[in-house]
This record gives sequence, C-alpha cells and structure tokens, in this order.
Amino acid sequence: MSSATTVALAQTLVRPEILDLHAYHVPDSAGYIKLDAMENPYPVPASLSDEIAGLVAHAAINRYPDPSAASLKAKIRAVTGLPEGMEVMLGNGSDELIQLLAMAVSRPGAVLLGVEPSFVMYKMIATFTGMRYVGVPLAADFSLDLSATLAAIAREKPALVFIAYPNNPTGNLFFADDVRQIIEAAPGLVVVDEAYYAFASDSFIPHLGRYPNLLVMRTYSKLGMAGLRLGFLAGPAVWLEQLEKLRLPYNVGVLPQLVAEKLLDHHEVLLQQAERIKLERANLRRQLETVPGVQVYPSEANFLLFRVANATAVFDGLKQRGVLIKNLNGGHPMLRDCLRVTVGTAEEGAKFMAALQGTLNQLA
Repeated sequence: MSSATTVALAQTLVRPEILDLHAYHVPDSAGYIKLDAMENPYPVPASLSDEIAGLVAHAAINRYPDPSAASLKAKIRAVTGLPEGMEVMLGNGSDELIQLLAMAVSRPGAVLLGVEPSFVMYKMIATFTGMRYVGVPLAADFSLDLSATLAAIAREKPALVFIAYPNNPTGNLFFADDVRQIIEAAPGLVVVDEAYYAFASDSFIPHLGRYPNLLVMRTYSKLGMAGLRLGFLAGPAVWLEQLEKLRLPYNVGVLPQLVAEKLLDHHEVLLQQAERIKLERANLRRQLETVPGVQVYPSEANFLLFRVANATAVFDGLKQRGVLIKNLNGGHPMLRDCLRVTVGTAEEGAKFMAALQGTLNQLA
C-alpha cells in the first residue's frame, strides 16, 4: 500500500474533528533548566528514597495491581480530609479522569463548558469524546466573567463544567462565591479542578456533599509525583459508581500505587516542599516586578504568568541561554505576548532571571 493510499485511508476513517486537532506538544527538555511543566524541583529526601527503593525491589511486578487500590484510596481520604460519605476514584493523572467524565455524559448535542484561557485538555477531550465545547472568555484581569458564564450556562445547559481552581495558565484563584454561583446554576456536573491545591489558599473539598452536582479533582503531579501519573476524583458515590464502569482495569500500576502510598505516609514532607515553592514564588514575582517592560500576574499556583513585548523572541532567547519555559503567545488571544515560568529552586530562579535580563538587553 502506497503512502498516499495510507493517508487517504486515514482521512476517510478518522473523524474530521480529530484530523483538525494538533497533538499535545511536549518539547524536548534535555540540557535545559526545565521551568516549563509545573513540576516540583525538589527531589525526595534520601532516607525516603531508600525506603521507596526497598519497596520497588520487592514489588510483585509480575502480578496485576490491586484493581481497587483500596489501601491507596484510604491514604488519600486520610491526608485530604474528605467529608464523611465522599468516595475516591483514581486516574492515570487528571487527564484520564477528565476523559472518563466526558465519556460518561457525552450524548448527541451534549455540551462541555469551560472558561478561557484555561487548561487546554478540557477542550481537547470534549473533541475526543464527541461533545460540543463552549468556552467563556475570562475578564480582562483573568477573573471569572460571572454574568457571561451564568448566561452561557442558562443558554447551553452544559452536561459538564470544568473550573480550574487555581486556573492554569493564568495562576489566579477565582472568587469562591463566583464558583458557588456557577455550581448552583449548572444543570449538570461541575468539576472543580484543584491540580495546584498545595500552593493555593482555598479548596472546594469541604463543600463536597453540599451540592449534588459537585466533584473535586486533584493530581499529585505538582506535589512531587509527576512521574507516577496519579490523580483522583472525589465526590458522592452515586457519580463515582457510574464512572467506575468506564475506567479501564488496572489503570494505576503496582509501582505507582506502592510509591504514592509511601509518599503520602510522608505527606508533610511534600507539603513542606510546597511551602518552599511558595516562598520562591513570592521572591521570583518581586524580581520580575522590577524588570522594565514585564507585567507579572498574581498566582496561587507553582508558576507565574508574565507579559512582555516580543514574547516569542524572549522565549527563544531564554532557550538559547539554556532555560526552557512555556510560550503561550498565540495560544489564545488573551495570552498575547504571555510567557509562563514554573517556580523552581532559588538557583534555577536566579539563572532564569539572568537569562531573561540578558535576552531583554540583547533585544533592546
């Protein structure tokens, strides 16, 4: 079969909306100071690393994992402080959970509603699952445009609403009362995505059970477990029982279960690292605010969004100096000339600032 025939066959079989998509791009980070993916820059303490090595050495990797991950779920309930009666569902990162939620409610004409700019996977997964995506623009300061969002909910009657809290890529925490009004107005499920909970000042976990349509989703990727790919969804059993029917068997492997449970036994160590990151976030923001021509936005996540003229040229200049951040310019009209930098160690922050100053001086 010729390559032209193969291309023609793919274009015939693959859904048009999938053909129009671009795959989620992860750049090669080898050799760079990596400040593009919101990872925890601190390694696991040596003593804890030794304990994990012992667990892995004796892990039954020849056997399938516990399909219910009961022990890990119990640990998550304990460290999270879930309200009484709330259940937990595990996913391969939060991406899998977003996809399961969309699959569960995807009927002809069903709408997934989000705000923009926000996490790109909401829109992509709506497309994957055949839902119609509706994005409501944020206000100019990246806060929720509550009246526009409530109007869209009344008009579109979405089956599923995602609110990132704090929001990615803007970093801000929406007003809690605005989020509550959205939950109360929505006829379908509302998922509050708390991927950056460890760096934020508020959570909707305590509100679980107060609203019949509220679920809260978290990932441990930002807390120091990015390599394990572990997320969880919390909420009433009536919802999670239905979602469990869609979860593929053994979606969380033996090693992620063992290592995550051990790390959660030392949850305070990870939270202490998060506190260090919050201190570095404040320090880095102060430094960025002193740079002429740079506008930095408030953040309750482990990254900072900033706007600078000729953002793509600045991004390229940083790469030439060995620093990789995220170029958001062109991704959404509201993100024109915006870049996003992960909060790393003090040393990484100093190298980023030096590279930024060098780049801006060169472009001046």
